[in-house]
Amino acid sequence: MTSSPTPKAEPQSGAAAHVRDAVLTADDVVAGYVPGVNILDGCNLDLADGELVGVIGPNGAGKSTLVKAMFGLVRVSSGSVRLRGQDITNLSAHELVTQGVGYVPQTENVFPSLTVEENLQMGLYQRPKSFDERFAFVAELFPLLGDRRKQRAGSLSGGERQMVAMGRALMMDPAVLFLDEPSAGLSPANQDEVFVRVRRIKDAGVSIVMVEQNARRCLQICDRGYVLDQGRNAYTGTGEQLLHDPKVIELYLGTLAKAR
Repeated sequence: MTSSPTPKAEPQSGAAAHVRDAVLTADDVVAGYVPGVNILDGCNLDLADGELVGVIGPNGAGKSTLVKAMFGLVRVSSGSVRLRGQDITNLSAHELVTQGVGYVPQTENVFPSLTVEENLQMGLYQRPKSFDERFAFVAELFPLLGDRRKQRAGSLSGGERQMVAMGRALMMDPAVLFLDEPSAGLSPANQDEVFVRVRRIKDAGVSIVMVEQNARRCLQICDRGYVLDQGRNAYTGTGEQLLHDPKVIELYLGTLAKAR
């Protein structure tokens, strides 16, 4: 008996079918940095409980803008973002943090003059009495942070600083975590370590939306993926479907990205 081929990813146009019981839903989101100039032109995204969703696409496609719009850092001019059915469109970032949403920016994501411990304290400034409990949780995911808790973050490597940034975002015990290009600027070895840690966070029960330029590696670890192009959804499917889809490879991954 021959094995069946991997189903193809689905081209997307207009509103996408929603994932049942999604913890986070973005519907037809239009947003940009300058009034009247839209970077996103009707994007859709769903995130289920315990799911890792990857967002890939060419430079300028709107990937980081989508995450920032969902986290209240870029104003949504139309469309909506919902968390467990509640409208959170254009709520401020600090309001979203209290509702269980975390965010790790691509750059300038640690306080270099502060120690690792002080960085993590900054992530829990709204609930300081929970520090010991949350620090133990984060140190279990990232043992290095426990070992280096008194070391200044600015003296750490790029990969280690990324762990500090992710750890700080986890201090408030988020249900949803946005990661914006977590492997950017890292060596291949440090990129692999970051992706391993992302999977561990997901396995700990946190639902994740991860924007990534390393598209092939992203699709290898994510449950589902979205391909954005010119501010709109182009393709969606499981990570495996997108990784093997001939059209996605041709347009977005390149022939060298074919999985063996």
